[in-house]
Amino acid sequence: MNKITMLGTGSATVSHIYNTCFVLSTATTRLLVDAGGGNGILTQLRKVGLPISDIHHLFVTHAHTDHVLGVIWVIRMVAQCKGYEGHLHVYGNDKVMKVVRTIIDMILAKKQLSKVGERVVFHELTDGENFDAGDIRLTCFDIHSTKEKQYGFRAQLPDSTVVACLGDEPYNPLNRPYIEHADWMMCEAFCLYADRDTFKPYEKCHSTALDAGRLAAELGVKNLILYHTEEKTLSTRKESYTKEAAENFKGKIVVPDDLEEISLA
Repeated sequence: MNKITMLGTGSATVSHIYNTCFVLSTATTRLLVDAGGGNGILTQLRKVGLPISDIHHLFVTHAHTDHVLGVIWVIRMVAQCKGYEGHLHVYGNDKVMKVVRTIIDMILAKKQLSKVGERVVFHELTDGENFDAGDIRLTCFDIHSTKEKQYGFRAQLPDSTVVACLGDEPYNPLNRPYIEHADWMMCEAFCLYADRDTFKPYEKCHSTALDAGRLAAELGVKNLILYHTEEKTLSTRKESYTKEAAENFKGKIVVPDDLEEISLA
């Protein structure tokens, strides 16, 4: 079954939930997208029953702390996992590759680095590049961030389902061809528009649930997933974010909790 498992749904400084990262799964492939800001990624993977030995593809959107430091832990565990077979393929832009390789070169032990050389393959991506991660066909795209070089992606699954991941900043119209009419659009929603004066999303280069709903309607996507949120409204987040996005978007809206599985059927 094709599915998304949300390992974390929070923005950078959350402490009650995990930073945004997820696994896109098909019958034969597990694609980990980002890994959060620390070894909490190991806890999240354990909770959803996904061993390191099953992860062979890792897409890193950008090199911000809350997305990339967990990647170091995944690579370390691949290096020291006795039962690991095959290779871990790590995909990302040139900045991501520089940051990840610099950190592991500086902090991993020689024995671990030797195993990294044997088991990890680094793929430096360029804007618009097509590549296969197992049975998932991906096209990456530069989101044109003014803060940090960041790539989103368009993923086509074996049954032709299309999942578009916009990264964690607002949509740029230059990327319309990658997202328009997708079956699933994954979009950040830092807070409610109604709470914009409290959380200041626009000052932080983020969107609101209302913005995401408008965008989903404009781009003609079928289903919308909201993530990378603040954590002060967790008790009402699912209901309130869904309601605000639905003011403009009439398709299915999913506001997942950490560890929640989303069927893509």
